[in-house]
Amino acid sequence: MHFPVSVGFLVVIAATIFVAWLLNRSSLGFRFRAVGENPHAARTAGINVKNVYVYAMLISGALIGIAGATQVLGTLTTGFSSGIDAGIGFDAITVALLGRSRPWGVFGAGLLFGALKAGGYAMQAANGVPIDIVLVVQSLIVLFVAAPPLVRTIFRIPAPGPRQKRVRRTNSKTAVVTK
Repeated sequence: MHFPVSVGFLVVIAATIFVAWLLNRSSLGFRFRAVGENPHAARTAGINVKNVYVYAMLISGALIGIAGATQVLGTLTTGFSSGIDAGIGFDAITVALLGRSRPWGVFGAGLLFGALKAGGYAMQAANGVPIDIVLVVQSLIVLFVAAPPLVRTIFRIPAPGPRQKRVRRTNSKTAVVTK
């Protein structure tokens, strides 16, 4: 079996390394995270929130431009035509959800969804399996990834993590102990 891989795969690895460095090691990444958590607190701390939004849009636009260029110039050299995948934005949202919006998580989720899509076409060609099976598997993955937070929210179940319990001291002061 032959799976053509273009130089775009190396570009994706380089972009993932760059985004991981940008978000985790640079001051701009700190501003991105601060504004993402709470724009009002970031503004109070002296961060120009509007500029951070513009930088985020510029960087994301550059990354999607690179993705589009690698798709047009990739292994299928048909160029820019109606055959280009118009649903790539919806796949990107699903991949970001599955990767928990972390650079390496998104990279792994992208590999999974790319393998599902490529394998789905190969299964359809070789064995006549309907291509909609891939959509069903992708939907189930999203459901199982999104379901736990949704169930916790609906039933007001606390998120897993270190639990705190109250302990009484002898001098009648209350302390919080992390278990």
